[in-house]
Amino acid sequence: MNGFLPISKEDLIERGISQLDFVYVIGDAYVDHPSFGHAIISRILESHGYSVGIISQPDWKDEKSIAVLGRPRLAFLVSAGNMDSMVNHYFVSKKHRPADAYTPGGEVGKRPDYASVVYGNLIRQTFKDVPVILGGVESSLRRLAHYDYWSGRLKRSVLLDSQADLISYGMGERSIVEIADALNSGIAVKDITFIAGTVYKTKDISGIYDSLQLPSYDEMRSKPAAYADSFCKQYQNTDSFNGKYLIEPYPNNVYVVQNPPAKPLSTEEMDAVYDLPYQRTYHPSYEEKGGVPAISEIKFSLISSRGCFGGCNFCALTFHQGRIVQARSHDSILKEAVQMTKEEGFKGYIHDVGGPTANFRHPSCAKQMQMGVCKNKQCLFPKPCGNLTVNHSDYLELLQKLRAIPGVKKVFIRSGIRFDYLLEDKDNAFFTELVEHHVSGQLKVAPEHISDAVLSKMGKPSNKVYELFVKKYNEINEKLGKKQFLVPYLMSSHPGSTLKEAVELAEYLRDLGYMPEQVQDFYPTPSTISTVMYYTGIDPISKKKVYVCNNPHEKAMQRALIQYRNPKNYDLVYEALTKAGREDLIGFGKKCLIRPKNKTEYVPKKQKKEKREKKKKTIRNVHKKKA
Repeated sequence: MNGFLPISKEDLIERGISQLDFVYVIGDAYVDHPSFGHAIISRILESHGYSVGIISQPDWKDEKSIAVLGRPRLAFLVSAGNMDSMVNHYFVSKKHRPADAYTPGGEVGKRPDYASVVYGNLIRQTFKDVPVILGGVESSLRRLAHYDYWSGRLKRSVLLDSQADLISYGMGERSIVEIADALNSGIAVKDITFIAGTVYKTKDISGIYDSLQLPSYDEMRSKPAAYADSFCKQYQNTDSFNGKYLIEPYPNNVYVVQNPPAKPLSTEEMDAVYDLPYQRTYHPSYEEKGGVPAISEIKFSLISSRGCFGGCNFCALTFHQGRIVQARSHDSILKEAVQMTKEEGFKGYIHDVGGPTANFRHPSCAKQMQMGVCKNKQCLFPKPCGNLTVNHSDYLELLQKLRAIPGVKKVFIRSGIRFDYLLEDKDNAFFTELVEHHVSGQLKVAPEHISDAVLSKMGKPSNKVYELFVKKYNEINEKLGKKQFLVPYLMSSHPGSTLKEAVELAEYLRDLGYMPEQVQDFYPTPSTISTVMYYTGIDPISKKKVYVCNNPHEKAMQRALIQYRNPKNYDLVYEALTKAGREDLIGFGKKCLIRPKNKTEYVPKKQKKEKREKKKKTIRNVHKKKA
């Protein structure tokens, strides 16, 4: 008997289980590692005395695939996986991705589009009266009406389309135990309307107090501005301390109700989550297919925190993990690190120590754990708040302890550093430590753009802040005698970016002498401010109009400008410069991005003269021979 949860009837027989309490249907391969949501939720339930079985990537065209573990006593749990299934399947161009890192062997096509909806309906076909509880990233970010980029329309709450009973949104450790205990006590699932961090449907809202009624689904479909207004209210109520109940009306007197978020976990509770008996790898049945590719990214990495107060507009973390940072203790992380050094394949390198933002290890200010986050104010944008607590000492101490573990050669930081927060720290100890010990030649950072007009729509600091960071980074490298570089992540076609701003970015890269190998074209994923801008043309927070690049050809031009040196992009760059009225950048001068058409090879005057003389000499020699 292995230490994994049961995945077959044979496993149930071996464990002496006649009926499982919960059957967990997942769109990913079964990986029992705390970087996978299904592993955390199933182990949490197990620690509270409930039995859980896993059905991984069932054949959604076969009703029998959902019944392989029988009828659960309490409920089916459903998650599309660690990613939204549509992001997992498609590039921003809507072309199919060639591989799926969360499937054995990287095989594609093992989960359906809109997996939460498909799995929910599949269960309903076979088990009509068993409660269905949705969770995970896909359901969490689609819990209310949302713009769906792939269909190009506003979709209903995933709760309705999936025929599920409840959504456990966010990280889910608190709500899933409360749901389990309520079901186990005999409470009908339709009456479980009182748990923080859940969404339910009802026809009676008379008993809901301290609530906000959002625009109706029909109104939002007909008026995009109504959707922007709804999203603004949602965004202002993502905090467990001051969030209100949100009510979204649908036709036929149906309401989808979002309860306030669950309270953040304490350090002790976080430690308990990561101390559960994970097997820390994929199920052994996947070995014959070469395992699960995604394990390589996380097997030797450490999660130290969750939550992010960075507030980037294109990021959905505010809606999923929240803005209050929660951290594990040093002892918990060090214990996992020591365990890691004994695992097969460990070569002395810890690949990452972090979370959504590596250098966030505590709430952004002292009042958050009593009063919650500010509804109408960001911690870092447009500039750092005066109440911001800036201190890297705890993270610095943690990294030093990890480096001292026998068998550890190097500790990398790959989660991403919030450089504006780093610059606010007047003590250079962490910055120096970062450069000296935790960079391997290149440090990846995310300025995203250089145009302040675009950065303001992204919720990112102005470009001068990034330039200050670059200067300081180079100074520390020089002082330490190191030659290390920065690799900036850049984004094209974000709302607010016209061809003008795209050209400005190309000029910046020209002056920098750098052409990125990879460029992220803005991807409108569910439940982000930027996606609302993309769909409505309105900034949901300021209510101002925003330019949106949603024409595929213009998006291609903006992307090509960032990689203007690539010969394959020549025609797109030429067209973009012409349309932007920047023909001055087409020519042979040092500031030009590309050469004129049909004259793409610049030949200096002296070289031209030498060629003419050589040609004349050749002609004279030919004539002499004929004579």
